[in-house]
Amino acid sequence: MNKTEQKRLASNIGRAIAKQRIRSHLTQEEVAERLGIGNEAVSRIERGRVIPNIVRLLQLADIFNCEAAVLLGEASVHLDDQTSRVKHLLAPLDTSDRQLLLDIIERLSSRLNKPDDTLIK
Repeated sequence: MNKTEQKRLASNIGRAIAKQRIRSHLTQEEVAERLGIGNEAVSRIERGRVIPNIVRLLQLADIFNCEAAVLLGEASVHLDDQTSRVKHLLAPLDTSDRQLLLDIIERLSSRLNKPDDTLIK
């Protein structure tokens, strides 16, 4: 894994941790206290400056009452992981809301897959 990929991974994991912290209604200070580390350390993790080791990732998952796989899955750029995230987001919605989101995704996907006409000129 090159440096660019490592930075992207660190950033994605940090965002996933921040999202779970917010979903858990916790502050960085509260998470830091539970981990026995300083507030700045939690901030560095969330900003993607530091990638947490496996032990720290498991501790964070425990604090957020989720699986470590959720934190890693939210950070993943792999299609299967992203598909699982979408499925998880769609699951609690009623049929009409799920259909609405699927329509939006389909239209957006079609638009993004069109060749850029400005490059053809």
